[in-house]
Amino acid sequence: MRTAGLVLAAGAGRRFGMAKALVPYRNRLLVENAAETLRNAGAERSLVVLGARAEEVLAAAEELPETVVNPDWASGMGSSLRAGLTFLSADESLGAVVVLLVDMPGVTTEAVRRVAAHAAPDALVMGGYQGRRGHPVLLGREHWAGAAASATGDRGARDYLRAHEVLVIEVGDVADDTDLDRPEDLDA
Repeated sequence: MRTAGLVLAAGAGRRFGMAKALVPYRNRLLVENAAETLRNAGAERSLVVLGARAEEVLAAAEELPETVVNPDWASGMGSSLRAGLTFLSADESLGAVVVLLVDMPGVTTEAVRRVAAHAAPDALVMGGYQGRRGHPVLLGREHWAGAAASATGDRGARDYLRAHEVLVIEVGDVADDTDLDRPEDLDA
């Protein structure tokens, strides 16, 4: 059983003022940072879901793994999660996927490794931050259809995860789950 990585990077970043996939962060783009985090954590296959300004992202980001463009990206993160899970479901060797959001660069390789260590087809695992659930999120393959069906708007798999038993693995000592909503968040 292999574990994949999935970066959701399709949004327009309206509050930020630009598509977050194109935001410079530590000498690269946020989308490149997320893809590298998954690669360094040992994801055996990675996929980036793009949407807003996808052609610009592809031209600017030199070392992205596989990509898929979500034509329905404007409807919210839920459609990007569905697009990613649908694309990955064709690979029957995958038993789980670790999901990262492009705008959370503080989620580290070590946090992904800790969560991915619990990969199994029936697993639901989230990173924990002193009692708060956060990213990364691991979805075992048996949950892909249910998570995709519940993913609407900007809620992603949130409702599905709340309705099921989830293993929470503490990662707050090695990661930060702050999301970058506005340019000033980069300075925080």
